[in-house]
Amino acid sequence: MAEDKMPFIGKLIILVVIVGCLAGGYYFLTGKSSDSSSTPSDTPNSTSTSSNQWQGNAVEIGIAYGTEKKTWLEWAVQEFAKTPDGEKIKINLIPSGSQEGAQALVRGDKKIHVWAPASSLYKDTFVLDWQTKYNNNPILKEDSLALTPMVFVMWDERYQAFIAKKQVLNFTTIESALKEKGGWLAIANKPEWGLFKVGHTHPIKSNSGLMTLVLMGYDYTNKTKDLSLKDILDPKFQDWMLGLEKGVNGLADSTGTMMKEMVLKGPSSFDAVFVYENVAIDQLKNAQGRWGELKVVYPRQNMWSDNPYYIIDASWSTKDHRAAAEVFLRFLLTDLIQKQSLVHGFRPANPNVPIKFPESPFTLYEKYGLKIEPGSTCEPPKAEVINNLLTLWQRSQGTR
Repeated sequence: MAEDKMPFIGKLIILVVIVGCLAGGYYFLTGKSSDSSSTPSDTPNSTSTSSNQWQGNAVEIGIAYGTEKKTWLEWAVQEFAKTPDGEKIKINLIPSGSQEGAQALVRGDKKIHVWAPASSLYKDTFVLDWQTKYNNNPILKEDSLALTPMVFVMWDERYQAFIAKKQVLNFTTIESALKEKGGWLAIANKPEWGLFKVGHTHPIKSNSGLMTLVLMGYDYTNKTKDLSLKDILDPKFQDWMLGLEKGVNGLADSTGTMMKEMVLKGPSSFDAVFVYENVAIDQLKNAQGRWGELKVVYPRQNMWSDNPYYIIDASWSTKDHRAAAEVFLRFLLTDLIQKQSLVHGFRPANPNVPIKFPESPFTLYEKYGLKIEPGSTCEPPKAEVINNLLTLWQRSQGTR
């Protein structure tokens, strides 16, 4: 009898051990899963890595942006609204000049969570102004959305007449042409063309206007970096710049507005303007069949408008605002959205997106002077140089 019971007891013991192991394994697995799902994320408002969708609360963010990006950004916002992230993150676009947006932030405009000016040229001045008032670095994260250099745009017939006399188009020869009292009579024996008319935007209100002053300084000194206070305080430079600025027409607040006026009104408004390359590209096709063809010329000293995207570290910007701003930034840098920036004349910041191919504006409009290589590019000067250039310009213009 005892021999019959021992195998049964042994089998029972083995069965108990197996069941215990299975139960322990189940507890370990289910317990670990439960723990991981209940542990809060280090960044609760970031997108989930598995679904790549916004996991936070519904939120609105305001972006103060340079208006040269208006058409592209408005389209991008519409596309973003169609995404799962866009259902909870509302983007409010606030059109403003680059300096205007910076000054609004320093004043404490709580509607702004992202500053997206045309370039980083005014960044150092903004940071200094902010730190004086708030005592912290205002920029939490930054990236470039798109690139565009500066260009002269001139009516081709007048450009050919201009270079026949002046050899090259730059700020030095423009200053010389503006001093010609006979205007086009003296330049090309064309009295019917009137005075020589050139335009750039208002340096206090528009980044391209400020960039124009900086490039005037680099043109005069023949430098590509380290434009200094000594350079712009040189009386000869000040007289030269004053003579050039006295002949400038218009001083529009917006680069796009000025370029549009040139195309709509023709040579009666401007013979030449100094604008962003992307703005010129946007209007090249519109000029055809109106007043003749346009010519695009790159200055010998140029600068990149890098269209930065600054996520602001302000007291009114919550973790939700900042995380949502990063989500929208990633969306703007995707291949699809970057390709659309090229349609509007920008050079995509995403290196995966090509610039030149058969349908690219740099191929379609090459005959007008568009080039991939913009020439020698200059470094932004220090904030003290920027501020003194603006002061010098204001004094030369009075209340203008």
